[in-house]
Amino acid sequence: MIAVIGGAGYIGSHTTKYLIQQGKEVVVFDNLSTGHREFVPNHIPFIEGDLANKQDLVRLFTGYPQIHTVIHFAAFAYVGESVEQPSKYYQNNVINTIKLLDTMLAYNVKKIVFSSTCATYGNPIEWPITENHPQHPINPYGRTKLMIEQIMEDYSLAYGLKFAALRYFNAAGAAVECDIGEWHEPESHLIPLVLNVALGKQDAISVFGSDFETPDGTCVRDYIHVTDLADAHSRAVEYLGKHEINLKLNLGNGEGYSVLKIVQEVERITGQTIHYIYSERRVGDPAKLVGSSERAKQILGWQPQYNLQQIIETAWHWHQKKFGGPQ
Repeated sequence: MIAVIGGAGYIGSHTTKYLIQQGKEVVVFDNLSTGHREFVPNHIPFIEGDLANKQDLVRLFTGYPQIHTVIHFAAFAYVGESVEQPSKYYQNNVINTIKLLDTMLAYNVKKIVFSSTCATYGNPIEWPITENHPQHPINPYGRTKLMIEQIMEDYSLAYGLKFAALRYFNAAGAAVECDIGEWHEPESHLIPLVLNVALGKQDAISVFGSDFETPDGTCVRDYIHVTDLADAHSRAVEYLGKHEINLKLNLGNGEGYSVLKIVQEVERITGQTIHYIYSERRVGDPAKLVGSSERAKQILGWQPQYNLQQIIETAWHWHQKKFGGPQ
């Protein structure tokens, strides 16, 4: 059995769905602070619990002694918020993860797939970013994720923990069946914000910075479909079950798209005009983040299946279903 921590959230719910489709046995653990109970199928075991509460973790591992691997998604993930509220991020992302790791070891569960991030690299010095790129995060969010990678290294040496740290680029899109998708309150990710304008839910989006060293002056990011991420997690679980090697892998499409390119693509797909307003740069925003996932392809046999058009189309279909058509 696989315990999906944060399995009612965006990436967690898509991974849970994918694992079930693969015939794997799953239990979901989530405090529903940002997740949605309706994202977890009713026939799947669900524990509403918090990593900060040791008794909740004990309830998970005693209630499901067949757990052999944990997939850990339960982290706060907003760069700007991490700059404004670093304590919140160190408490949850670091301290609570240590509680999870210690409880896992107490119940002899020694395999974990960890939701890491390209934010551990900081400002890139070369593109595409490989796993050998120096890790110098420039915001508390990235630092918390790097700390956990380092902690897992130490736990591996001392206690025999086996881990896969998957460094995502920008997760986007929705399940093709439109039963789950991206739903944050408040929303801060670019594609759903642009789709909100297409739906008439807001008048315009803010574009943070127009003077980056990029072709059109706006930030460039690598977008990866959430189901492709789910596939990589499933493959990482299988890899840890067969090998005594820890993994640190990038997960991205290897293509970079600027903010304005995303706006243009949404306009093309939705047929709606997207208004935008330039704002000041956000603290901690690199100009360009584009990754190489060649190592994941070689080791896991993983290959992204969705391009940018499909990412936006699936997200658009989900937004129309969840939030209503254009006003």
